[in-house]
Amino acid sequence: MAGKVRNLVNRSGRYHARLVVPKDLRGIIGKTELRTPLGGDYRQALKLLPGAVAQLQHQIALAEQKANGSQAHATPARHPLAPDQIAHSHYTQRMALDDELRNDLRYPAVGIDDLLVSRLRGAVAGNANDAELGELVGAQIERFRAAGNVDAAPGSNEWREIGRALCHAELDALARSAERDEGDFTGRPTAPIIVNAQPPENAPTPVSIKQLWKDYVAHRQQAGFMRSGIGRQQPVIDKLIKHLKHNDATRVTKKDLIAWRDHLMGGLSAKTVSDVYLSTIRSLFSWAVENEILTKNPAASVRQAKPKKQHTRERGYVDAEANKVLKASRTYRPNEDERGYVREKSHLVAAKRWTPIICAFTGARVSEITQLRKEDVRKIDGQWVIRITPDAGSVKTGGYRDAPLHPQIVDEGFINFVEAANPGPMFHSGTKQEDYSRKAKRIANQVAAWLSKSGLTPERLLPNHAWRHRLKTQCRELGISDRVVDAIQGHAGKTAGDDYGDVTLKTKTDAIVKLPFYDLN
Repeated sequence: MAGKVRNLVNRSGRYHARLVVPKDLRGIIGKTELRTPLGGDYRQALKLLPGAVAQLQHQIALAEQKANGSQAHATPARHPLAPDQIAHSHYTQRMALDDELRNDLRYPAVGIDDLLVSRLRGAVAGNANDAELGELVGAQIERFRAAGNVDAAPGSNEWREIGRALCHAELDALARSAERDEGDFTGRPTAPIIVNAQPPENAPTPVSIKQLWKDYVAHRQQAGFMRSGIGRQQPVIDKLIKHLKHNDATRVTKKDLIAWRDHLMGGLSAKTVSDVYLSTIRSLFSWAVENEILTKNPAASVRQAKPKKQHTRERGYVDAEANKVLKASRTYRPNEDERGYVREKSHLVAAKRWTPIICAFTGARVSEITQLRKEDVRKIDGQWVIRITPDAGSVKTGGYRDAPLHPQIVDEGFINFVEAANPGPMFHSGTKQEDYSRKAKRIANQVAAWLSKSGLTPERLLPNHAWRHRLKTQCRELGISDRVVDAIQGHAGKTAGDDYGDVTLKTKTDAIVKLPFYDLN
């Protein structure tokens, strides 16, 4: 079904061209909207509409120039028209002007300039260079530019296309004017570009990308997601707006996003472009479509191919590597400066000592351990457990889970460390809940950096994530169900059946105690 015709309204059986005045210009124009009467005939109103709208847009453009304090200010194409629509608008305006002049008794009969007709025909045929085209219709192109209908650079293919369309309109207008000189006012345009021009459809209401992102984040957080904040995704939105040079989601096209993707590939990896940038925009626009804010998702099929990661070794620590890391961790001592002062914060020191061994026996994400609070360590039915909960920071699955502590963690003195700690986070200095995730991730990254720089982790191994792979491997060797390990590690079930029944704390404990002790002597 065709959309409503943009800027056309019917009031009491009479048609009008209507344009809303931007709020920041209403003080200058003195109105909230501009109107031009088009008569009572719908077909005639459609023909007159482009020219009338262009005149109204010109008024707004002049107001913008006044607001900016510069008559030379170039108005962006905020109301773009296609070349055929521009030709139709110009023809309509030329005929309206001809009517107006003929009503003046002072209007003299002026003959048609045959040389001008010849030059216009040559331009229509494509035989005029840029300078000649500029002499013929350059002033008209700039008039449409001032009205916000054109942003084509002079000399570009688009500029020449618009110029030739205006030459068509000039030729047709001169032909009608000659007919009128002979008393024939029945003539109609004959150039196909004018006859077949389509009136612009109703333009969608602009949707701010920034506000769309805020609403999306609020919706996701209300549902329990994105608890860790938007630190990684916010630059995606900022960079997209900067690249587009506008903030209107309704104007974003697939072509725009392809160009943005190619631009990003100049400085980012294919994985980052695919998994962070395009994924964020695809999710945002998909949500907007689902909530009927946008009519389509221009990012739906915009992809970036990424090379398949090649694994040249195990993805988890092998026995010797795990023992090496845990020995260094449990005996870690911070460096002192020449005066005997320790510059490293106590929270980071504690994280380096305890997070590796806790991760080794729970397979938890390191940031889930560095966000632990004193109150998250408790004893249930004689078994020490840690509760990984969104109250303490970020949990990827959104809900809490209890992970039993292996006897070796208790033997190493972790419970004594917990009892001596102050209430609240034990591995970072956050005092506000909204800061917990950010600070916990910072400490997790510092632990990873220490493991890498110290040579404790092989080059091709992810320092923190390697524990998750190792625990899964160990449990498989011990015959422990993947469903139980998933419940300990916080992995989502792979099938609908996995969501039935509960993996109890006793089941988890029975699995954990099967893991062998590490030799830390």
